[in-house]
Amino acid sequence: MADWVTISSLATAGGTLVLAGATFASVRSANHAARVAERSLLVGLRPVLVPARPEDPPQRIDFAEGFVMRVPGGKAALEEHDGDYFVGIPVRNVGAGLAVLRGWFMFPGRVSGADATHADPSEFRTTVRDNYVPAGDVGFWQAAIRADDDRFRPAVSQAMSEHGTLTIDVLYGDHEGGQLTVTRFVMLPHDDVWRAGVGRHWILDREERQP
Repeated sequence: MADWVTISSLATAGGTLVLAGATFASVRSANHAARVAERSLLVGLRPVLVPARPEDPPQRIDFAEGFVMRVPGGKAALEEHDGDYFVGIPVRNVGAGLAVLRGWFMFPGRVSGADATHADPSEFRTTVRDNYVPAGDVGFWQAAIRADDDRFRPAVSQAMSEHGTLTIDVLYGDHEGGQLTVTRFVMLPHDDVWRAGVGRHWILDREERQP
């Protein structure tokens, strides 16, 4: 004779298991859809900096001392004035979000290769002021080396005296402090001026999520 109580319990357990499986699949699908939507939103807000194009207008770069440089697109500038060094690169934001420049780090020579990485963000020098580059527009990055014991002075002095290459990592993000990215720019000697090139981009929030 059939044990209807047992059969009923098994049927209930089976139904609960099926429902749990369906719920898990639904939640997993919803989480995936949410991550995709979040990623799409972030991509739509992410700034991406590259050197300005040669046809872009020259950038006027002002410094606190009243020193001014005018740098054409596609070029870079390194000048010495009263013992201080001034550096500038016109940049274009090819991303979809506003870029706010926040810090920088310099390396002597050209730093490249598959294993090359950026300096620790805590080592970046914070910009004296935030420079804003709207999406699809041009702006500039700038730095000044004034102190005799500045850790970046040897690299800049060597590039200036030898008309050599200088590698510059620029840290920037969106206007809310997110989307932090490091872009590696390279100042390359060309005749009596420097050309600006771009090496790599590192998206810092992706690095933080990696195991």
